Amino acid sequence: VQLAESGGGLVQAGGTLTLSCGVSGISVSANAMAWYRQPPGKERELVAAMSSDGATYIADSVQGRFTISRDNARNTLHLQMNSLKPEDTAIYWCVAPLDDYWGPGTQVTVSS
Repeated sequence: VQLAESGGGLVQAGGTLTLSCGVSGISVSANAMAWYRQPPGKERELVAAMSSDGATYIADSVQGRFTISRDNARNTLHLQMNSLKPEDTAIYWCVAPLDDYWGPGTQVTVSS
C-alpha cells in the first residue's frame, strides 16, 4: 500500500491550495480515508475524513473553508483548502486510518 501527497507549497493568506493523495494497494472508495495535519510545535490533528459510504467529517477549525473529496476512477483523495490562514501552516498527511497507512506528508505554508 502506498499513499503519496502532492499539492503543498507556499501560499499567501486568503489563498487556495488543493492537496491530492494518490493511493495504490487499497481502494479509496472502499476504505475510510482522512487528512491529518501537524502545525509547528503543536499536536497532530484530524482535519477531514470520508467514510467508505461517502459521509464526511470536517474539523471545526476548518469548517466552511476545507472540503474533502475523492475520485474513485483515479483512486485519489483530495483536500480543497480555501481562505487559507497562517494557522493552517502544517505538514499534511493522507491517511487510511483503519489500517494505519500514512503518506510521507506535504508541507503547507501560509504567509500573512
